[in-house]
Amino acid sequence: MDFCKFSLVTKQQSFMAKQPQYSKTQVAKYLSEAPSAVHAYITDLEKQISNLASIGLALSKEKDMNKLLEMILLEAKRIANSDGGTLYMMTNDERLRFEILMTDSLDFHMGGTSGKEIPFYPVKLYTDEGKPNKSMIAAFVGLTGETVNIKDAYKAKGFDFTGTKMFDEKTGYRSKSFLTVPLKNHEDEIIGVLQLLNAQDAKSKKIIPFTSDVQDMVEALASQAAVAITNKNLIQDLENLFESFIKLIASAIDAKSPYTGGHCERVPEITMLLANAVQETKEGPFADVSFTEKEMYELKIAAWLHDCGKVATPEFVVDKSTKLETIYDRVYEVETRFGVIKRDAEIKRLKKELKIERNESLSSDEKFEKIKNLKTEYRKTLRILKSDLEFVQESNVGGEYMSGEKKNRVYQIANYRWKPNGKMENFLSEDEIYNLTIPRGTLTPEERKVINDHIVVTINMLEELPYPKHLQNVPEFAGGHHEKLDGTGYPKGLVKNEMTVQARIMAIADIFEALTARDRPYKKGKTLSQAMRILGFMKNDAHIDVDLFDIFVKEKIYLKYAEEYLDPEQIDDVQI
Repeated sequence: MDFCKFSLVTKQQSFMAKQPQYSKTQVAKYLSEAPSAVHAYITDLEKQISNLASIGLALSKEKDMNKLLEMILLEAKRIANSDGGTLYMMTNDERLRFEILMTDSLDFHMGGTSGKEIPFYPVKLYTDEGKPNKSMIAAFVGLTGETVNIKDAYKAKGFDFTGTKMFDEKTGYRSKSFLTVPLKNHEDEIIGVLQLLNAQDAKSKKIIPFTSDVQDMVEALASQAAVAITNKNLIQDLENLFESFIKLIASAIDAKSPYTGGHCERVPEITMLLANAVQETKEGPFADVSFTEKEMYELKIAAWLHDCGKVATPEFVVDKSTKLETIYDRVYEVETRFGVIKRDAEIKRLKKELKIERNESLSSDEKFEKIKNLKTEYRKTLRILKSDLEFVQESNVGGEYMSGEKKNRVYQIANYRWKPNGKMENFLSEDEIYNLTIPRGTLTPEERKVINDHIVVTINMLEELPYPKHLQNVPEFAGGHHEKLDGTGYPKGLVKNEMTVQARIMAIADIFEALTARDRPYKKGKTLSQAMRILGFMKNDAHIDVDLFDIFVKEKIYLKYAEEYLDPEQIDDVQI
């Protein structure tokens, strides 16, 4: 600053010395006053630089785009001491969209944080004929990237101020000086235009032109603003891309099999409903628990990714809707075997009838009686075979529990013998017996392990990603939704104090969605009362968090979710 002061004084001395119209007395007087004028100028310059530094820091920290844009316009108005201002942002179709409009003397504020929408159409950079629209200042600046400084719009030539003059006529306003500056990003692309209206003298408040110093300062601000806007848009674009990619993975998993359809999309809904309820709780164990905006976002991402490992799970296991299903349902083979046994029984009966008919030693009454007994025995065999077939078909569907008595009946049916290709074989193979006697559901322990291993794959996949700091807990949240508070869950067998609140929230969301899902081909979605009853049992068995379940019930999370995602017939009264 000492060098600046010296330079300014030297220039002034040189200028004054070259003015012959001034007397030596006048020159001496001016030079005696010059240091104080220079000092005032330097002080003001330092203040402006300090303000620019402060606004630059503020712009870099602001996350809300509306507040960011408004902060830019307000600071530009302050620097120029202008009465009005407009901020335009460039659209993808090469137009300038009105973002904020302000005129202090008219108490006029639209866009930004005002909550008032701007009714004006965007400014076209090109006419309908495809020619550059250089008649409007904002479009000209948006096309050329040049700053335009107009002292008086009513005297200026080269630009169309028809709209401005119409506005003045309607409002009684007088639009005079204009300063229009481009906002350029790091690639020198124009991303917006900043326009200031009617600079004012600080003391008299009269409308004056925008000085070159003010123009320089506003251009400096515009440069900072463009960087802040670009960074904000870049971060937002990256987050949108990341989130869209995550949803794409979830959609692919849901589309991979109708047996999990919609699960990855709906679990985040329940998760965030419960997380928000925990956030608002003012009493109980979670009274002091609160999640930041970043933590809520982290949980949402984890919920979307909680089953990403299923991308590696074989379809024939995921899609196993019956006990005998592999690539196809082998129950049809068993049905064919029953048909063969029925056919063989009928052939055997008919052969015996023929033999009786040919037996000349028997009277007609004796033949009739024997054939009658054969038919009675045959019909009894058919009834048994039909009952056994229906039992196998029913057992093949799978259910909540298969008793020991039913398992024994499977073993008895397996003792049937049949003769395909002329060779006597067991009616059921060892693998078919093993599958038909599955106690619950349709999966064998080995197949269930394959299904359960999806969570291991999920954790391994998620731990490979290079997360930013605010997403580093995603693998833990997503990987813990099959853990149980008593340590009997998987894959790590964690207990309550080893699990985060977020992981425990996801566990409830995952179970509730699976119970109520209405789009599973192998089962009907349970009613609310049925699902809540099962969750209640799981709470009592220390499989899910008691306190979280209480919030789930008290805040009626189940009902909020049901009203949007369940069929009306599933929504019944839940007795608390």
